[in-house]
Amino acid sequence: MNAYLGIDVGSVSTNVIVMDHLGVVSDALYLRTQGRPINAVQEGLKEIQQRNPELKVLGVGTTGSGRHLTGVIVGADSIKNEITAHAVAAMHLVPEVQTVLEIGGQDSKIIIIRNGVVTDFAMNTVCAAGTGSFLDQQAARLSIPIEQFGVLALQSTAQVRIAGRCAVFAESDMIHKQQTGHPISDILNGLCQALVRNYLNNVGKGKQLNGPILFQGGVAANEGMKRAFEEALGCPIIIPEHYNVMGAVGAALLARETISVKDKTAFKGFDIVNSIYSPRSFECTGCANMCEVIELKKDEAVIARWGDRCGKWSGVTHQAC
Repeated sequence: MNAYLGIDVGSVSTNVIVMDHLGVVSDALYLRTQGRPINAVQEGLKEIQQRNPELKVLGVGTTGSGRHLTGVIVGADSIKNEITAHAVAAMHLVPEVQTVLEIGGQDSKIIIIRNGVVTDFAMNTVCAAGTGSFLDQQAARLSIPIEQFGVLALQSTAQVRIAGRCAVFAESDMIHKQQTGHPISDILNGLCQALVRNYLNNVGKGKQLNGPILFQGGVAANEGMKRAFEEALGCPIIIPEHYNVMGAVGAALLARETISVKDKTAFKGFDIVNSIYSPRSFECTGCANMCEVIELKKDEAVIARWGDRCGKWSGVTHQAC
């Protein structure tokens, strides 16, 4: 089977998808990064190969916060940021899309698209309120499976206002509401509404959110958040089939576009899952910039360096990888 791989390495999850030449996703894998992106990528590729033994990789694209590290390891044909990847994936599935809401494990973003072009975007990386990790934390505190969070929120019968501008204040307000006797379903629904208000007033501030609107990222699985967005915006919200791996979908599409020009992939093969990679960082004292340089070794051989501004280290020719 000839296909393209898309790899999205984030702080919380690592996603790998397999896409055919028509842009149809035939396999998708969602893993927890757990602070070890290299191990997560190797585990993901190993499982993808086991599930698709006849797979022939035509091209590979990477995105996410770990895109550069992953790109060096796998031999990526395309290395793009999350905004580009999510926008490309959204337009591929819904060509007329105008707004993309994306909430992941540690950050949230909004992408404004007009006539097939990204015209504006914003990200929230300062506070974790409203992101997947915060919802996970609250579900665990209440001993509720995260899969049931949205289901319970939909059972709410009364409005409960929760402070949502700060993760600490939101948790304190939830505890207060519990102690005053409010049902858990009403509190969860109030939290969803608070997080949507925070998102729209922070990430979406000053932006015109026109439909069709796509909701992507792991938090899109929360039905309570979907309903809260629909109530706040007054229009239907579309959740794509592969909502939790859309970054990887975009990465694969970008790899396909790159390969159409250069005709040969740089993918190093699935044997990389058996290699040992050792990253380290050091501070260059060559000038006042004091750049933090990242160095990556494969089986004790230096294969890449990046992070310097002048090219003193990244421009060095390394041993073949």
